[in-house]
Order: sequence, then structure tokens, then C-alpha cells
Amino acid sequence: MDDTRHPANAATAADYRLGVGGVMLREAWYYALPAKALKRGRMLHRTLLGEPVLIGRAADDQVFAMRDTCPHQGTLLSKGKFDGREVACPYHGWRFATDGRCTSIPSQTADQKPQPQDIRATTYAVAERQGNIWVFMGTAETSMPPVPEVPSIGHRLQLHVSMTFACNIDLAVAGLMDPAHGAFVHRSALWRKEGSIHEKHKAFSPLPLSEGLGWRMDRHRASRNSRAYRLFLGGSPETEISYRLPSVRIEHARTAKYNYCGLTACTPVDADRTEVHHAMYWDVPGGALLRAIMRPFARRFLDQDRRAVMAMVEGLAFDPPTMLVQDADAQTRWYYRLKREALTAQAEGRPPRNPIAPVTLRWRS
Repeated sequence: MDDTRHPANAATAADYRLGVGGVMLREAWYYALPAKALKRGRMLHRTLLGEPVLIGRAADDQVFAMRDTCPHQGTLLSKGKFDGREVACPYHGWRFATDGRCTSIPSQTADQKPQPQDIRATTYAVAERQGNIWVFMGTAETSMPPVPEVPSIGHRLQLHVSMTFACNIDLAVAGLMDPAHGAFVHRSALWRKEGSIHEKHKAFSPLPLSEGLGWRMDRHRASRNSRAYRLFLGGSPETEISYRLPSVRIEHARTAKYNYCGLTACTPVDADRTEVHHAMYWDVPGGALLRAIMRPFARRFLDQDRRAVMAMVEGLAFDPPTMLVQDADAQTRWYYRLKREALTAQAEGRPPRNPIAPVTLRWRS
């Protein structure tokens, strides 16, 4: 049964969460940082899903990631030194190669245990794609999903902005797929006005598992109240939007002349904080001047979402009853259904199945 067709008053808080609210999915790629932020021979600390992660770029330009705690006494390795080949703990000088192998324990004599070959730091799979660095937070590397990528113009990364939302991953992700908030949260003469709300019909289809567990809003003519697309790309833009677990939204808008792609990814820092990253790609001429113009607009747009989510966090602190309506909230339901399916598949040791069927949804926005 398609639960997006239930009456609105049947959608309770328990239904909304489907038993997986607040759970941080593992066995998944998470956005860590833009590639340009990590120089050769440097290392940085990040907290991902509550875990301390050291991300570095070796002398050969390869990116690596390891748990950012020394196996000896837990000191942050990122506080130590990195010579482009090995990381040295600042407390006792234990050294680790970029693949996690311990190469030196200065305090140990040759006949004492442990010896370097007995020690290995935890490492993570890492990928650098289209100007972004992703970390795989899981262990099943033989069945890793594909690294998220934008289509068509992935070599044209123009701008990256990020912001911390003081909320769990679910509330941050919900904003990526909510189709009805634009005229209220992002109200502007350039983007949308409340008076521009009208009925829309959009066709949706499941993503093939080769692209990840998720769904796609099929390619369509951009809505007439999306004025910014027309100003930026010219002509009559067409848009396609995909959503995939755990937290990635990819939009591709195009005209006969130009393309725009936006990749938005939510990465949980911990149970109560989420980093929201937005990477923008375009082939419209303009270079540095256009980036300078776009940056404040992008940050303002992201901050509008942040403030809207924080108002929801404050309201939910009172534990009110909540509901989901049809069809505007169908994608939120899909997110929780897919999240539950991913967790069930992991527990049962099988590939996930996509329960979403092709459908046309209607709402006003």
C-alpha cells in the first residue's frame, strides 16, 4: 500500500519516523569537505557521525582518512605533525602511514610488546570527485554504493558554501525534499513570491540501484515562478532533481545553451548537529565576477533554510503531535521508508530494494 495516499489525520509522529528517526545511517558516503580546502601535505580534523576523523592529502596528492585518535592513549593525531607520508602523534611520537600501519613506537625496546607491526589505526575509504571529498562511514567496502556525482558538467565546480544546522540529520534532510516551503522561506522578488503559488504536477520514478537508493523528480519544464533559473540560464530551463540516501540532493537545470548543477549534502556531526554543504556547478560565462555575485545569494538561501529548521526544532521541543499531508509530504515519507529499508537490508545482509513506484504527485507551491 502506498502510505502517501493515507488521509492527513492518519499521519502521526510515530508514522512520520517509522522507527528510524534520528538514526545515522552507516555503510554510506558522506560529504567531508571541498577538495580545495585540503592542501598537499596537510591534514584536518572532522567529526562525522560522532566519530573523530583525520583527513589528509599526502605528498603524492592522494587523499586519505583515518580515525583521529592514537591507539595508545587517544590523543588527536591531527594535533601532531605530518610530513606528507606519515602522521606523528604529538604525545609519544607514535607514527602511522596513510594506510593506518604503525611504523614507529619510540618508547619500545626491540623485545617489548607491542611492536609497530602489531598496531594499526582505523582507516576509512575516501574519494575525491568533482572537487569534493567524501568519506565512507562503514565497513562493507565490497558493496559500497556509488560516490555521488553531478551529471554533465562535473568538471565545472564554481562555488561551495556550507553551514551548521543545530538539528539531527532527519530535520536537515527534510528541507532538501520539501516542495512547498519556497514561497515562504525563500520569498524574494528574484526567486519566489507568496502570490505566485499555483498547482503543480510532477512525475517521480525510483532511482536504479546503480545510482543509489533514492528517487528522481523526472525532467520537466521549470515552474513559471522559478524566475532565477530564467535569469541565470536564459531561455526556458528544464530541471531534473534526484534524492539519494543518506542525504544527497542533485539538481540539473539546463537550457539549449547553458547548464547548472547543484549538489546539496547533509553530513551529521553528531546526533544534534548537521553540516549542510552546497556545491554549485555551471557553464555560464562570468568567472570570478559571477562567483562573487552568487556567493552571498547562496549563503542567504542556505541560512533561510537553517532558520526555518531551527524554528521547527524549537517547536518540536514541546513534543507536539505532527502530521504529513498528501502529496506535498510524500517525499518525506519516502525518505523514512528508504531509510528503514536500508537498515533492514544491512541487518539481513542483503542488497536493499527500492519500494518506490513511479507516480505523479500534485501540490501547490
